[in-house]
Amino acid sequence: MRRALISAIATGQLAPGQKVQSTRMFADKLGIARNTVAAVFEELAMRGYLEAKPRRGYYISTDLPTGKPQSEAASELDWNSRLLHHPSQLNHIRKPLNWQDYKYPFAYGQVDPSLFPLNAWRASSRDMLGRAAVSWWGADRAIDDDPMLIKQIQTQILPDRGIYARPEEIIVTLGAQEGLYLISQLLAGPGKRVGCEVPGYPDSSFIFDLSGSEVTPLAIDKQGAVIPPNSGLDLAVLTPGAHCPSMTVMSGKRRDQVLNAARQDDFLVVEDDYEGDVSFVKDLALKSRDKDGRVLYLGTLSKILAPGVRLGYLVAPEPVIQEARWLRRLIHRSAPLNNQRAAAIFLAEGHYHALVRKLRTSHQDRWERVMENLPKLMPGFRTPDPCHCGRSVWLECPDGVDARDLFTAAGKAGITFESGDPFVPPDQAGRFLRLGLSVINTDLIVPGMKKLGEIADNLAA
Repeated sequence: MRRALISAIATGQLAPGQKVQSTRMFADKLGIARNTVAAVFEELAMRGYLEAKPRRGYYISTDLPTGKPQSEAASELDWNSRLLHHPSQLNHIRKPLNWQDYKYPFAYGQVDPSLFPLNAWRASSRDMLGRAAVSWWGADRAIDDDPMLIKQIQTQILPDRGIYARPEEIIVTLGAQEGLYLISQLLAGPGKRVGCEVPGYPDSSFIFDLSGSEVTPLAIDKQGAVIPPNSGLDLAVLTPGAHCPSMTVMSGKRRDQVLNAARQDDFLVVEDDYEGDVSFVKDLALKSRDKDGRVLYLGTLSKILAPGVRLGYLVAPEPVIQEARWLRRLIHRSAPLNNQRAAAIFLAEGHYHALVRKLRTSHQDRWERVMENLPKLMPGFRTPDPCHCGRSVWLECPDGVDARDLFTAAGKAGITFESGDPFVPPDQAGRFLRLGLSVINTDLIVPGMKKLGEIADNLAA
C-alpha cells in the first residue's frame, strides 16, 4: 500500500492538495486492518508525502520535491559523436525477462524455483545478518573478499575441478563476466592478439574488442577449439569443459595440444568454466593440467545459486590477483560482502553441493527427454556431433526454417527459446537456436517440442 501511494503521487495520479480517503474506507476497500492503513498514513506523513489536518483527515502534501526541467540545450548535444563506444549496439544475448509468462520456457541460466532451496538460502541470509557478521561485512574492506567464502571456494569447489590454489590466488568477482573484464584490462589491449571461439560466447569477443585487442576467431571441431601453430596469440579464451554454446567437450588430446601450444608460442589461456559444478562431464578443468601457471580459471556461483546473486571467481597467479584486486577497487571496490558471506554459509553447511546434485539429476532428465524425442517431434533439426549432455541443446534449423521466424511464431504459441544469432557470425544468422533446460518443467518438454516442430513444419511448407 505504501509503495502504491508513493507511486501514485510520483506519477501525478494523486495531485498535491487532494484529500485522501479515510483509513476506514481504505481498509474496507483493500480488505486489511484499519490500524495498518493508519500506520501507512502516519509514515507517509512523516516522510512528507501526506499532510495531516486536524479533524479533516490526510491530504497529499503541497510541498513535494519537484525535479528541475532539463535544459533544452542539453538535448541538442550530439552524444553519438562524443561516446567512444556504443555497447548497446552490439549483438548481445537477449533473454526474455518475462520467461515465466511462457507455458514452455526453454530458457537457459535462470533459477528454477522448484529446485532452489529457498529455506536454506533464507537461513544462510539470516545468519549473515548476525551482529558479528554484520560488523565484518558492513565495513569498507576496499580490496578484500570474505575469507570464509575464499576458503569455501578453495576447499570445496576447486578440488572437485582438480585445482589446488592458495587464498592469494583467488578473487571474488561479480560473476565470471567481471573476471573477463579484469583480465582484458590487465593482460590485453592495443597490440595484443586474443583468440575467441566462433561460434562462442559473444561477450568474450565484445570485452576484448573494447580493450583494443585484435580479436581472432578460433574454429571449433568435434574435439573443441582449434589453435593453429604459430598463431601469434597473446591470449586464448576457451570453454573446454562445455563449449559455449554447443556443449562440445574438449578432448584430453586437444587439451594437451592447447597447453603445449601455449608453452611453445608463449600465450596465456583463459578457461571459462561456465558449466562448472553442474557439468555432466567428469573431466577435470583444463587448469588441472597446467604446469606453467599459464591458465587463468574463471568459475561462477551465479549459475548454481541465481544470476542475480552475481558471484564468480578468478583463479590466477598471485601477481595477477593482486593487480585485479586493485583494479576492481577502482570500479566498485569488493563484490558485495553480504552476498559473499551468505554464499559462504550456504557452502559451509552443505547446501551448495546438495543443490548441485539436485540440478544435475533434473537437468540430465530434461536433456535425455529432449534427445529421445527430437528425431520424432522436431525432424530435420540437427545437434552437434557428438552431442554432450548439458543444461541446453544447440540446434541447427532444417532447410527452409529461419530461427528468427520460428522465434516469433513460437512466442505466440507460448514457447520461448534463445536465438543462436549472438553466438555465430552474421552470415549464419537465423540458422541456430539454443533450447535451454534450466527452468522448464520436465513434463512440458515433450508437448513444447511437439508444438515447436509443428510450427517449424508450417514455416517450411
